[in-house]
Amino acid sequence: MPFRDAIREMSGFHRDEVTTPNPPIASSVPVSSSSSPPRSSGGGRGMMDRMADAGGNLRLRRNEMKLRPEDPYLSYYDVCVTKEDIDCLKGDWLTDNNISFWEEYLEHEELLKHPNNKVMLLRPSMVFLLKNTKDPLTLESALPDVKKASHIFLPINDCRNPSIAEGGTHWSLLVVGVSDRVAFHYDSLSPANCGEAREVCKKLGVLLGFSLQFSDLEDTPQQDNGSDCGVHVCWAMKHLLVKRLLAVEREKEVQMSLRGKRVDATGSRKDMFKICEGLRKKASRSSSPRTSKHDGKDSPPRIGDD
Repeated sequence: MPFRDAIREMSGFHRDEVTTPNPPIASSVPVSSSSSPPRSSGGGRGMMDRMADAGGNLRLRRNEMKLRPEDPYLSYYDVCVTKEDIDCLKGDWLTDNNISFWEEYLEHEELLKHPNNKVMLLRPSMVFLLKNTKDPLTLESALPDVKKASHIFLPINDCRNPSIAEGGTHWSLLVVGVSDRVAFHYDSLSPANCGEAREVCKKLGVLLGFSLQFSDLEDTPQQDNGSDCGVHVCWAMKHLLVKRLLAVEREKEVQMSLRGKRVDATGSRKDMFKICEGLRKKASRSSSPRTSKHDGKDSPPRIGDD
């Protein structure tokens, strides 16, 4: 069953439901001549229209006030970021698109530097589909082949009603070490999403053909407000990917605990915004016919191949 057909069967699905799935496998994890992946173990629109003010908040310039929330801002490979998504970076809950964009960014800017490895970043829509299906085996043709991955990153959302678009109130992160048959859950409001993460873990195990040992890592850095859960997920995703899995040689054991780490949510929001602005600048400078023949908010600058 094609991915688009699968999600269309669930009415009112997440906004990124109509995007194409991420590539079957995104390259990653440390490069070496060995074929064994590192082992995982748990231990407990205008250029620069937004600027940071002295209080650390993002300020909106006058010429961007014309854009509506649903207007496109930037198309990055398979993800079209809207003005609403950009606005969320000011201090609101991150949307599915924010997290999908971040996964696209990590795939193209980090994982492709390690072409011999196999880390998979599943999109929020795929994870939501997996969580809400009764029989995971019916999704084998709709999802990437998880059996070929060394590690799988899954953003978890607590929405249980597929009829509510952009439903749910909390994000967390599940990271699966396929070779070690383990799954680590990082929840910045622990144990808020523990039940949802266990459910996804169980259904992913069905697709893999074996059970996964689930660990809810209680030493995960905790958020200090009610809106930074998505930022924590994006921070943890990059840290675990770049500083852990991609930073060691194959066959080495990787410590996957985040104990003692501190998350600068405000700084992370600014960094994500700067990345979006940088990509938008790059796309706007492009001389490709695709970007030069369109204008305005109806056709945002694009990055990536057709």
